[in-house]
Amino acid sequence: MSTKRQNAVLIGGGAAACAACCAGPIIGFLAAIGLGTVVGVALFGAIALAIGASAVVIVLRRRQASACTPPGASVDLEMPTIRTRR
Repeated sequence: MSTKRQNAVLIGGGAAACAACCAGPIIGFLAAIGLGTVVGVALFGAIALAIGASAVVIVLRRRQASACTPPGASVDLEMPTIRTRR
């Protein structure tokens, strides 16, 4: 076996060992990033939904409270006087 072939075998074996050893932690790190993103989106989405729902309730209650109610008695009005130009 030549020296070049032995070096290639050592480099190939080292690369295979590195891939076998480091693949798990790398995949775990990427999975943690993905899960963290999903949890963040769900958490902030739920918070935004709760704030939005409470804002809708507040606006609807204020709209009902300030709604005009017709008076109980009728009001008499005088006929307006119209002036013409001469």
